[in-house]
Amino acid sequence: MTDASDNHEKFIELLTKYEGLIRASIRAVIRRTEDVDEVMQAVSLTAWRRFDSVTDVDGFPKWACVIARFEILKLQRSKARDRFELDEALMAKIVDEGAKDLLARGRRMELLEDCVKRLPESRRSLVLQAYAPGCSMRALAERLGKSHEGLYQLLRRIRLELKRCVDLHLAQEGERT
Repeated sequence: MTDASDNHEKFIELLTKYEGLIRASIRAVIRRTEDVDEVMQAVSLTAWRRFDSVTDVDGFPKWACVIARFEILKLQRSKARDRFELDEALMAKIVDEGAKDLLARGRRMELLEDCVKRLPESRRSLVLQAYAPGCSMRALAERLGKSHEGLYQLLRRIRLELKRCVDLHLAQEGERT
């Protein structure tokens, strides 16, 4: 495999991993879905063209969000006749804060997935069933032979257990930094 294809694969891997985060930071500033898509496409192309300049892949999401900020400004300038557009400084602050929040939220989601995997099989299965798309709590309670209220209480205890697990890992990470 050549360096160019390694670079290509790494870019695709990073863009795929952080696309949701980048898109959410764009969505925090841009209202229309079509405009979000347009900016995301411009960010992807610009990031690909400049990917050789990235020296720290851990900083990719923040770097891409900076590109998004400039692409948003371009879009806003091209639509300057629109009645309401955010001030550049405010927009930059929203994108920057959004990127920080999304990174933290992404880390919490990774930890939550890890904590769910650590649950005993019966509890993990219950959580996965309860939060599956289209799941009816009443139907699940009946299928498990539990009362509706009893199922909610059990899920509440499991959620608290998962929250404690995530908070503990975050605290441990904070001690290491």
